[in-house]
Parts: sequence; C-alpha cells; structure tokens
Amino acid sequence: MPCSLWRRSVQSSLALCRFDSIPISPGLPLLHRRHWALPCESLLSDSESSSAPEDCCSHHYHSPRTTERISYRPCRLAASRRRYSLSRQWSCKADMMKRMRANLSHRGWILGSPNSLEVELCERNVVALLNDLFEGSSDAALAFYFFRLSQWYNGSKHGVRAVSTMVHIAVTGNMNHIAVKLLRSIARNVDEHSDGVQHQLVFDVLRETYSSRRVLETVYSMLVMCYVDKGMVKMAIRLVDDMRNLGMYPTIRVYNSLIKLLLESKQYEVAWQLYVEMPSSSFGSNQWIVRIVSLFIRELGAHGDFDCACKLLFEIQKYGGQADVVVYTTMINALCKWGLLKEATALLYKMLQLGISHDDVLVSSVVNGYCKAGRLVDAAHLLNSLSGIPDVFVYNSFILMLCKNGNMVEAYELFKEMFEVGLDPDSFNYTAIIDGYCRACELDQALKTFALMLKRGVKPTVMTYTVLIESYCDRNDLCGAEYMLSAMKMEGVQPDVVTYNTLINGYSKKGHMHRAYELKDVMEKDGVSTDVVTYNILMHGLIKRGYVKESREVFNELVRRGFSPDRITFTNVIDSYSQDGNLEEAFLIWCSMSNNEITPDVVTCSALLNCFCKRQRMQDASVLFHKMLDAGLEPDLILYNTLICGFCKEGNISEACRFMFMMNENDIFPNNLTYEALVCCFEKIGVKNAAENAAMKMQEIFFEKCND
Repeated sequence: MPCSLWRRSVQSSLALCRFDSIPISPGLPLLHRRHWALPCESLLSDSESSSAPEDCCSHHYHSPRTTERISYRPCRLAASRRRYSLSRQWSCKADMMKRMRANLSHRGWILGSPNSLEVELCERNVVALLNDLFEGSSDAALAFYFFRLSQWYNGSKHGVRAVSTMVHIAVTGNMNHIAVKLLRSIARNVDEHSDGVQHQLVFDVLRETYSSRRVLETVYSMLVMCYVDKGMVKMAIRLVDDMRNLGMYPTIRVYNSLIKLLLESKQYEVAWQLYVEMPSSSFGSNQWIVRIVSLFIRELGAHGDFDCACKLLFEIQKYGGQADVVVYTTMINALCKWGLLKEATALLYKMLQLGISHDDVLVSSVVNGYCKAGRLVDAAHLLNSLSGIPDVFVYNSFILMLCKNGNMVEAYELFKEMFEVGLDPDSFNYTAIIDGYCRACELDQALKTFALMLKRGVKPTVMTYTVLIESYCDRNDLCGAEYMLSAMKMEGVQPDVVTYNTLINGYSKKGHMHRAYELKDVMEKDGVSTDVVTYNILMHGLIKRGYVKESREVFNELVRRGFSPDRITFTNVIDSYSQDGNLEEAFLIWCSMSNNEITPDVVTCSALLNCFCKRQRMQDASVLFHKMLDAGLEPDLILYNTLICGFCKEGNISEACRFMFMMNENDIFPNNLTYEALVCCFEKIGVKNAAENAAMKMQEIFFEKCND
C-alpha cells in the first residue's frame, strides 16, 4: 500500500516550531477590551410590567432598596469621540433622576416636583426632551433612562419618531446594542407582505430624526441586518435600494449576510445583482470579498454550475479581491463532491502554479474525494506529490473506504500506522474501525478496538455506541445490545433517536413488539423525541406479525403528532391493506403519495401489486406494472416474482414466461421462489412431470443466453 510512504518523523517537524516565540498577552479577558455603558437590567428588559415604578424610579417608595446601583463599565474612546464619554463612577437610580432633572432644567424644561414628571409627555415633547437631554449631558445612557421612564409614565409604547430618535442617540453615544434592540422592535411591526407603507414610514422617520449622515448610514445598516435576521428578504432589499438612492450603503458584513440569505432562498439573480451593485468602497478587506465570492461558488457548485463558478473565481480581481486558498478550497471541494476529480486536481495544481500554498483542509478534501471514489492508490500518489503529512482526517478517508470494501487487515494497518507517526486517533478513527469490524461480523475485534479506545482516554461518541448496539442486534443478541445501552448512559453519553430506533428495530425484527413499545416510552421519558423512522419500524413489525389494524393505529398516531409520512410509511400502509386484500384502500393510499410529492419505489410497487395479485386481478396488475416502467421504475427480483406467482396461480403460463423473459433481458436471475411458482403453474394446467418441465423451461429462458 503506498500509504506506508507517509511515515515521517513528526518529532523533527515539531522541533522546528518555537512555541516560546509566540507572544502571549497576559491577563486577556474573555471578551474584547471594549466596554459599553449599560443601564440596569430593568431598563434593558422588553417587558412593560406593573413593576415599572420600582424598576424605573425606586425613590418614589420608602424602601431599603433605594441604594440599588447601576453599573457603568469604563469606556475608552478615541480623542475625537471623548465628548460622548460614558465612563463614570457607580451611580444609584436617585442620582440618575437628579442628573436628568438638572440637565433638562438647564435646557428650559420645568418638570414639576422632584417625585414626578408634570410635563406633557406627548411624542413631540419626548423627542425634544431626548435631544435636549443628550445634547446637554452627552450621555446616551441617561437619555435611555428617560426614554424608558417616560414610557412607563405614559403607560404605552413610544411612537416610531420617539424610538427613531432614541436609536440615533444610542448609536451616537456608543450604545449600539440598545439601537439594535429598538430596531428589532421596529422590524417586528413591519409587515413584509404589505404594500410597503410601513417600511416607507420607518425609512422616512429615521431620515427625519438623524443627527449626522454617518449615524444615519449606520442605523439603516443595522435595520437591514434586523430584516435579515428575521428572514425578511424583501424588506432588506427594499431598504438597500432606498439607501442607494441616498448615496448610502450597508457595511460589508451586512452585505455578506444578506447575500447568504438570498442564496439560501435560491434567489441567485437577486444575490448577484446585489453583489454587482456594491460600491468599491464597501468591499473592505480582501477577507470579506473572499467570503462573499465563496458563498456564490459554494452555491453554484452545489447545483453543478461550474462554468459560472470558475468564471467568478478567475475574475475575482475585477471586484477588488485576490483569490486565496479558501476560495480554491471551496471550488475544489464542490468538484470533488460531484466526482469531478480530474478537474479538481487540475485546479489544485493551477493554484500551486499561481504561488498559493495548499493547506491541510484542501489536501483532505481532494484525498477524501479520491477515497470515496475507491481510488485509494491515486489518493496516496497525490498526497505524496504534495509532500503532505497526513492528519487524522486524511487517515480517516482511507480507513473508511477500506472498511467499506471489507479490507479490515489493511484498514487496521493504517490505523496502527497513526500511532507510529505520532498521531493520536480521534473518536471518528476508532468508530470507523469499530464499524468496519461490525460490518465484517467480527464483533470480538470491534470490542477489542472499543476497549483500546477507552484505555487511551478517547471518549466514545453516540455513533460509536450505536454501531455496537446495531451489531449486537444483527447477531440477535438483544441482551448485549441492552447492556451496551446501559453502559452508554452510565458513561454520561445521551442516546439519540438513531440509537433508540436501532434497538427498537432489533426487537421488532424478533417480534418482541411489547419490548419495542417499552423502549419507545423510555425514549420519550429520556427527552428524546420519536421521529418518522420510529413509527415506520413499529408499523413494519406489527404487519409482519399479522397485527394489521394495530399498524394503522400507529399510522394515525404518526399523523396526529404532526409528522409527514415518507415513502416507507406509505409502503407500510399499502402493505397492511394488501394483507387484508383491501385493494381499494391500498390504491387510494398509492394515489395520495403523489399529493405529498413522494415517488413510489420498487418496494412500494411490490406491496401494491401484491394486493392486485391477491384479488386475482392480474390484467390490472400487468397494466399498472407497465405504467411503472414508463415512469422510470427499475423492477427487482421480488417485484417480478410477485407478478409471476400471480399469473402462475391462475395457470397463465404464457404471461408468467413473458415476465421471465423480461427478467432475463434485464439481467435479473430467478431464485427458488420463481422455480416453485412455475412448478405450481404446470401442475395447475395438468402437465406431467411438472418439476422437470419447469426446470427445462427456466433453462430455456435463462441459461441459453448465458451459453451464447
């Protein structure tokens, strides 16, 4: 195996790294060293509850809580913005009220007695008071305190103009979090499906109440982001257009989020138009251009439109950007997912020719593409040509494919090689080996690998335990599967719906439906919600045991709980009616699949045709079968046997043989069931030596072609 060429001295590589040369900033906080002036929690709350008097002006009450304080974190601003400095010592709410009244009195406002606000708090006065208070104090937090206090005194929410004024003050006073909070409340009240009157009102009011053009552009950009967060694409696009008419543009971060939302909603042309209309001044750093271009390439690649994706990649310089390894990785990864490995490799070498160095993510992507295609030797050659040292992800690509092919000897050799080169396998590497052994029915080896995993301190994942539980179920060792589930819980690993479904399926196959239902209850008590697969397993188990009516009750529960039936669900229901010979209901369920945009598969068709055959309506079954062929269905052996058995029971040897000829033409070979049906047919029509004649007929149909 060429992979053995990877063995290198990792220790010598690590010795080249000077970890002591990396500067470490002492005492770095968990958050950025940028502080905002924050009012008390009561002023930040959304609720306008009856507790507002105590929250907003506690000095009205004779309570020992009047010394409750409001914290203002120190804010270090640039010299040009120091007049809006919000740094202060601790201030109690009474001091806030005192400062507010003092500032407003200097501006000519008479507020009345110290414990009340006797000025009329109409929206016009609130706007004027907010502006005067901020101009006199340069304190956005103080203005916000009055904003919430006046709202409580009025007993209702402020109008759009007052809110817009507060938004501008908050942005000017370096309290962007307050501005965003208020803008979100505005966005909630805008109906995206209206004629745009509400949006125009908000747009105009924000423009009429702004204090500076820079602040207005920031506010509009924030509002676009609020629309994006709420998924209001039309409003966001309309606001960007309105901003453009004023010569204003959102930030590059907002453009990135909006374009991403448009691409996710499959509005590709609108997204591209938005990108083209972005001014060069909005592009910012190359990093943001690369992000946006990567969004387009990823989306175009997902739909296989590589011509446009490549054109965008090579013309990125037109938009002020420079393609880097991130953009190339996005493109190459998309090509690999579509199986275009030759094109992906060519693009990789072109990138290297342009002087762009590859990284581990790019190498892993290409190697994984070759491995998934089963081209392990080519993957190893590519890795060696790039002089790359494989990491755990690269090893996992090889191991997964080897395990899938059942080559566990070579897979385990690669797994051991990881230890030799100094790599510590992660949980995915261990799980891949365990899954490979389980697929090869070597549970003992899987358990040994699992023990090694625990010994080396690698915590098993939910997938690891699920693989082992499924292996126990395949061996009909349900006690072992239950033990593994208990061990999983004891280790603090919460089983998910796949884990429970695996064990429920194990009991269902054995016919232990009582225990299957008990596990469903345990699953729900553990806070794990059932899904469509859970109900499908229960329905299938009940049908196989002959509990047809009970299976339909499970289906009714599935619908009541709001799940959408899938193809397997419909197949189970059709099969249940087929067991009863209720052709009418089975056919109605079949027809309803198209209403749910679900295409039947071979198993579904077999269930319905079986119902036709039980009712001895073989001509109708033949017509339906040919309609299925016209729809692109590829029949399998079970489907052919269903029809052959039906015609043989009628003694219609010619039709049975016709379907066997169709089997032969499609390279589908018969089994014992086909032979037994043919024997039964010859006996029914009174042919002597039915077994010999059936054998000769099958040899004539199937084996003469092989001899040719």
